[in-house]
Amino acid sequence: MLSTVKKKIGYGRSPLDYLRGNKDFIITRNGTEQIISAAILLFGKNPQRFFPRARVRFIRYDGTEAKVGTEMNVIKDVIFEGRILDMVQRSTEFVKSQIREHSFLGKGGLFVTIPELPEFCWTELIVNAIAHRDYNITGTDIQIKMFDDHMTVESPGQLPGLVRPNNMREMHFSRNPKIIEFLHVYEYVKEFGEGVDRMYREMEDAGLPDPEYHVSSFMLCATLKNQKWVAAHQQAGQLTPHDTPHDAPHDAPHDEATVEDKILAFCSVPRSRDELLEYLKLSDRKNLRTKYLNPLLASGQLKMTIPDKPRSKQQKYVKA
Repeated sequence: MLSTVKKKIGYGRSPLDYLRGNKDFIITRNGTEQIISAAILLFGKNPQRFFPRARVRFIRYDGTEAKVGTEMNVIKDVIFEGRILDMVQRSTEFVKSQIREHSFLGKGGLFVTIPELPEFCWTELIVNAIAHRDYNITGTDIQIKMFDDHMTVESPGQLPGLVRPNNMREMHFSRNPKIIEFLHVYEYVKEFGEGVDRMYREMEDAGLPDPEYHVSSFMLCATLKNQKWVAAHQQAGQLTPHDTPHDAPHDAPHDEATVEDKILAFCSVPRSRDELLEYLKLSDRKNLRTKYLNPLLASGQLKMTIPDKPRSKQQKYVKA
């Protein structure tokens, strides 16, 4: 592992020199060199020898809640061990195989496939759990719990530093900075402090509720809800305006095919999202994007004028 990292960052000295060169990996106490926990977790041959519960456990349930006893509904239970990078790679690859996809025939006869949750969002939850967990808590592991209508990642430890559920999109703090730096080298941490805010944006773009965070005892729990959760709660009338990922009822009387036809006709010349909202008499930008623009883009009937920068403020849409 150390040799791989050295090649990745262009470091030419021996593995031991690499560790010694990073003063936070090896410390000297009473004349004796001691390797810190992060180095064992990142480079050790068997980190679980020293941290038995430093692992990731995936549990899939049949239904929307966990049951026990004679009603136990666990249908898959898999444990991932090894170094930090091993756990990140193996757990994210496995979860990707468990994410369901919905395919439907879009306008123009082209099939559109949409995953139940955006890949960036669930990957971010798993990577954050492994990177930021409190490894001093030795009695439990990271747990990824997948249900029919939501997915929860539970990580030992509370939110670090001054980070709280109401400020985590702006406030950033690393409990394990060496682990964060390492995962940044391998591009699992894309940009320092950018991931959580992007996760909120991608859930919004997918027409799904915001991620939810709460601390239960000494575990940080993060939850993503899919369209099945949304549909069930809409039917039961239990969604608040904040939860509802679509327009309010006064924006909904349009026939969808008619709206699509209007969009295509209006976009015979490039139009901005604000122009479309005004033309269609809609108020919710997210609903316009997820309900109408995204399917038209996916079917190839509509295209962006700046396709390489989909979030550009100058973005416009034109009929293909």
